Amino acid sequence: MITFKDIQTIDDLKKMYPEHILEKFPVAGKGPWEGEVSDKDWNSWIWQQKSRIDNLEKLSKCLDITEEEKQAFEKSHEMFHMGITPYYAVLMDRKDPNCPVRLQSVPKLGELNILDTDLEDPLAEERDMPVPGITHRYPDRVLFYTTHNCPVYCRHCTRKRKVADATTQAAQKQIDDSLEYISKHPEIRDVILSGGDPLSLGNKKLEYIISSLRSMKHIELIRLGTRNLVTLPQRVDDELLEMLQKYHPIHVNTHFNHTKEMTREALLTATRISLAGCSMGNQMVLLKGVNDNAKEVLAVNHRLLIMRIRPYYIYQCDLSQGISHFRTSIDKGIEIVENMRGWTSGLAIPQFVVDAPGGGGKIPVNPQYFVKRDGNKVTLRNFKKQEFTYIEPENL
Repeated sequence: MITFKDIQTIDDLKKMYPEHILEKFPVAGKGPWEGEVSDKDWNSWIWQQKSRIDNLEKLSKCLDITEEEKQAFEKSHEMFHMGITPYYAVLMDRKDPNCPVRLQSVPKLGELNILDTDLEDPLAEERDMPVPGITHRYPDRVLFYTTHNCPVYCRHCTRKRKVADATTQAAQKQIDDSLEYISKHPEIRDVILSGGDPLSLGNKKLEYIISSLRSMKHIELIRLGTRNLVTLPQRVDDELLEMLQKYHPIHVNTHFNHTKEMTREALLTATRISLAGCSMGNQMVLLKGVNDNAKEVLAVNHRLLIMRIRPYYIYQCDLSQGISHFRTSIDKGIEIVENMRGWTSGLAIPQFVVDAPGGGGKIPVNPQYFVKRDGNKVTLRNFKKQEFTYIEPENL
């Protein structure tokens, strides 16, 4: 039986997948760092974090920076830092400023446009925070804020008020107070570790949190919300996977938005996580110019299933400050779902939701397939817009 320890390199993936599958996942490589950085450093998540691109001089190594990007960086850096791992930078098109990976990681002038309708805390997470670090909105689950850090500071981040800001770092007391709160609330059965990105923590600190949660008899499910599979797949090492195996069930939610992010390195990491016994889901954000068409979303979701990651949600872009240039209409999301339903497996279709401003929670928004009711006769339509009648029992 193959275990995650047997799959250490992208060449090892040949033990599991036929060539026509592997061809769908190009090797990212080292790009402009080829011949300059050793394999050992490149595959070290510590090196990747320390070597993040956080200024224009470093950015020019991998991009032909436009005047707009230069101005946007200079005017936005104090509000929201730029940080891009060398691995993720390799995925950006050097010459195309509209590259979907570049749009997600390099500042644009649109970030300076703060609308009157923009909100600092669009989901009212702070309002539903009984202790610092815990958002308790739904009865049986909580979000546990563990760190301010991420490998890449996504320009569309919904938590720009906190992420990248060292003053919001979850100190040990906050972690312990959060754990104490969860321990005293037996109605909580599901904990989502978030941030920032919880995998930015070292394995020992992460195990402290997970082992503490697993010792609570009312906790059934522990979820890790991470984008490391996308931006820093090197983070998932043997030590991390060995630790996670001790505390199942562990579910990993990640965040792929475009096929350019779906490399063989990402496939390697997803495969290893799956072999370690974790289930996986993907939470995509609908972004103008990145994935606002059914063809791209479908391509992402088909590859996710190959990676053993279930497409889970498509989120309407939140009302966070400075990200209005990423927003589409809600009708666009409905249209995308309409153009997937029936044309592919239901496994490949996530639920389109609006995370309601002001803390209303996730509201599903779907195409309307219910046509009319006439007594106990219900008229429905299918994906081809053909109508069918369903007869309900008369005594209901």
